[in-house]
Amino acid sequence: MKIIQSNKIKEVELPLQLNISFKKVFVLFEKYAHQDYANHPFHGSAKKMLDLFNENPELNEGFSDYSLLETYKEQIDLLLDPLFPEPLRSNEIKAVCLPFSFTSFKFSDRFENIINNAGDNYEFSVRNFEDDSMYVMACTFILGFVYGFNIDIKRPFYFDIPDQTSGTMKYYRAAFNGDFSEITPTKNAPKLTQEDFKELLNNFENIDLWKEKFPPKSYIFKGFGLVNLFDVTSEEMLSAIKANLLSGDDDLIFRLQNNLRDFYAIKDLKLGYSIFDNVNNKVCETSIKKSNSIILNKHVEIKCNEDYFCDGIMQKVFKNHETFVISDLEEYGKHTEKNPFYQNLHDSGIQSIILVPIKATQNGDLALLELASPRAYDLNSVNINKLKDIIPVFEAAVKRTSEERQNVLEATIQENYTSIHNSVKWRFYEAAEKYHFESQVNDNAKLDQIIFKDVYPLYGQSDIKGSSTARNIAIKEDLTTQLTLAISVLEDACKTEKLPIYNELMFRVSSYLNDVKSGLNAGDEISILDFLNKDIYPVFNHIKEISKKHADKVEVYMNRLDDNLNVVYERRKEYEDSVTLLNDKLARFIDKKQKVAQEMFPHYFERYKTDGVEYNMYIGQSITKSKPFDKLYLYNLRLWQLQVTYEMENVAYFERKNMKNELRVASLILVHSNAMAIKFRMDEKQFDVDGAYNIRYEIIKKRIDKAHIKGTEERLTVPGKIAIVYSQDKDALEYTKYINYLQSKKQLGKLEYLELEELQGVSGLKALRVEVLYKKDFKENNNTFSFADLIKEIES
Repeated sequence: MKIIQSNKIKEVELPLQLNISFKKVFVLFEKYAHQDYANHPFHGSAKKMLDLFNENPELNEGFSDYSLLETYKEQIDLLLDPLFPEPLRSNEIKAVCLPFSFTSFKFSDRFENIINNAGDNYEFSVRNFEDDSMYVMACTFILGFVYGFNIDIKRPFYFDIPDQTSGTMKYYRAAFNGDFSEITPTKNAPKLTQEDFKELLNNFENIDLWKEKFPPKSYIFKGFGLVNLFDVTSEEMLSAIKANLLSGDDDLIFRLQNNLRDFYAIKDLKLGYSIFDNVNNKVCETSIKKSNSIILNKHVEIKCNEDYFCDGIMQKVFKNHETFVISDLEEYGKHTEKNPFYQNLHDSGIQSIILVPIKATQNGDLALLELASPRAYDLNSVNINKLKDIIPVFEAAVKRTSEERQNVLEATIQENYTSIHNSVKWRFYEAAEKYHFESQVNDNAKLDQIIFKDVYPLYGQSDIKGSSTARNIAIKEDLTTQLTLAISVLEDACKTEKLPIYNELMFRVSSYLNDVKSGLNAGDEISILDFLNKDIYPVFNHIKEISKKHADKVEVYMNRLDDNLNVVYERRKEYEDSVTLLNDKLARFIDKKQKVAQEMFPHYFERYKTDGVEYNMYIGQSITKSKPFDKLYLYNLRLWQLQVTYEMENVAYFERKNMKNELRVASLILVHSNAMAIKFRMDEKQFDVDGAYNIRYEIIKKRIDKAHIKGTEERLTVPGKIAIVYSQDKDALEYTKYINYLQSKKQLGKLEYLELEELQGVSGLKALRVEVLYKKDFKENNNTFSFADLIKEIES
């Protein structure tokens, strides 16, 4: 006899001693064997079954030695056959088992086939099984059977059984019948009262109490149970799909694909997901993951029209929003001249596919759910109907995703166009809540002004040095190239047509070329381009007609022009690409570092891209609601700023290898000792200093990078050095400590003490200027030192 026993479950402690007994079957046969049933069809067979019990008394009395199941295999099969009618054996999934251990020993044919098909390594076990829950469930079984206290805590048991034929998982719910069992207390079983019953009802989680009232093995179970399994794979997958769509994490497509593989019993089913952009008439990939879409097949996007899809797909899917199935790709290809859609699927090894269009209500986009198989007819017009219960779930998810996508777009707009830094958002929400509350009772309610008082400013910049000069050189080189090419075309034309006009035009082009080489003046570039457009290009149109050779020469000239600007734009593009690369690198770097600095103490931060990067920071108690402010955090942020400036110097220095134009940055920090107030300007949608006294700080910020060292023509800001501008000697003393500390870390070198020439409206400024020691092995992810590190260094 085949016996299935879960190793996990058989070791569980229970209040029951489990004994297999067929006493209740005996009682049934005893009834029909009585003389009162002499004329009943079961009478004769019942008498023979009683003889069988009398010959094997253990079947009636009960036993706990499971090896006897094999000893009495034939007798047990004969006794239990009436419970397994032959016409139902291939349909019912039924077995005889012991409760709470799921030791099973007689099966319907279908049950046995399912277990055999699960593989040799499969262990029959309950999915939603917990040790304590099983103990309490056995106790409630005893309460109802012995004491008449009925508690309904029945939970459905689930079995996950692999199907080796399809390579997928099947899910079954179990229903247990305990009519063929009885329970009797041992002498060690405590007598339970109504008060005990109430106490247990109030202490379900107290397993110690349950074990006190129902000690382990204090009751004897005799009999057996019947367990019926019901295939709930479809229901389970529907629930799993709902749960996965609600979670919506990065592994969503992978997990949904596994769900649908079990749902369709196709082990290599593929799931794809794409979004049809109605506005731009293209299919774009979802943001969940790259390469999810089956119909894209590694394309970033495709034009969605009859050239890519067939008319049938365009009409049914994209216009009527109806589900479309291709059950045999090769047959489909015969009727569509193997269009790009067919080719993509063929190259991906797809032979059958279902496209399910789902309309996103938020923005009108169309989501496409793509189910595909490498075999023809795995997916077809019949099993497409299995999706009817799933599609509404996907529709809800797509609607939610569409709304989330819209929220992301709005957040992006807010972040990049009307930025409100996270550190101060609380104050805006506070003001908005107050306004909405007051507007309900006061038509003249106004929004509060957003002002943060007593905050300390920090300002810094990493400016690309000599950017204007580099830009002018790039313009000169491009104009020189363009004028030289124009002369070359005219020279060739002169050799074929001896026209004086060519010589006159070459003279004028050469004059412009000499002017460019000697130096550009304001308006020169516009004058040259105007001359080329009006006087040269009409002549070029004539030259192209002279001969193929001349046409090719003009074509060479035209090919060197930028398509949009219609000028040679080579050196300028290299320069602007270099500036963009360096700006982006520096901006991303300080943004990443800022996240770490915010964890030290919340503060306002805003960053701008110019020819380089500049930024403002404000720190103080009014910025944050929760954390107490101490000047220690200001000192820490100043040290952080100095070191991050050093690191940005290294980032720019090592980025030179990736630039066509070798650009350097000059770094500057402005120190301001006094606290000030900042106010959000509603008209400009940004913060600015508040109060006339604080305007001086803004003036210094705008002019300081052009400052010269007093008594010289030397600019304060130079590549390879960090300038720290201050007005009070105590600031110099503070920053000297930071510099000495970073010198000890081999990050900064020689220090200079400088006085600055007066700026317009500003006097008395001084500066520290310190050399940057560039690292050969600089790594962007190095941790910055904190003020606490500096204190430790001083103390040691």
